[in-house]
Amino acid sequence: MLLALNIGNTNITFGGYARDGKLIFSSRLYADSALSSDELTYKIVNMLDLYGTSPLEIEAVILASVVPALTPRMREALQKMCQAPVMEVGPGLKSGVRIRMDNPAQLGGELLCAVVEALHRHTPPLLVVNMDTATTILAVDGAGSLVGGTIFPGPQISLSALIRNTAQLPQVELESTPRRLLGTNTTDCLHSGIVNGTAAMLDAMLTKCRQALDAPDAPVVATGTLPASIRAACTTPIDYRETLILDGLYAIWKRNTRS
Repeated sequence: MLLALNIGNTNITFGGYARDGKLIFSSRLYADSALSSDELTYKIVNMLDLYGTSPLEIEAVILASVVPALTPRMREALQKMCQAPVMEVGPGLKSGVRIRMDNPAQLGGELLCAVVEALHRHTPPLLVVNMDTATTILAVDGAGSLVGGTIFPGPQISLSALIRNTAQLPQVELESTPRRLLGTNTTDCLHSGIVNGTAAMLDAMLTKCRQALDAPDAPVVATGTLPASIRAACTTPIDYRETLILDGLYAIWKRNTRS
């Protein structure tokens, strides 16, 4: 089994893959940067047990991370669990994607994985959205080259900042759909503003990115913690793939591994 891991700012996502690419399981843990390698080992072993597998079945690991503080501890945890070789997404690995940006090394590994898998599913030009702590839109031109992108705050961090810096605004659940656009109480107004406001911003940014690509019908592939409520409020068709990054990790591992 190949174990694919993506360490993000909010979550650590895991995917177990058979050698033929079939996804056996996927799961996630909260990305607590204070976790020790022993704590990570304990959590991962328990997660594997939950899905009826064990560290002994892991033949290889591929890892992407945007949290440098957690990366070495994750490597230590993996070493304690199994003796499988660990491949880390970064300079030197073949992805099949030409990155036409100022400093390709600055591109987060998880974003590269998302682009790799999006290109397996759609013909370019296309846009790739990753909504997590931050929302990132990446633009791929007709030649399949990654030519740029935009980054703005994700809905949860926007909501948290609003609540933290005001005296009387309540917490709201982003997964649920607002009852109406125009709220008649503070909770409904905030709920509508975050969900519909995020959707409107995403629609507008996608339109501008399509214009920048000169591709008004470019497909949009999305992943991350993009709530269904926000996807439903968008007018732009979105191909949402929860395991897009994990699938991209598998594809990169396959490309860089001898059969």
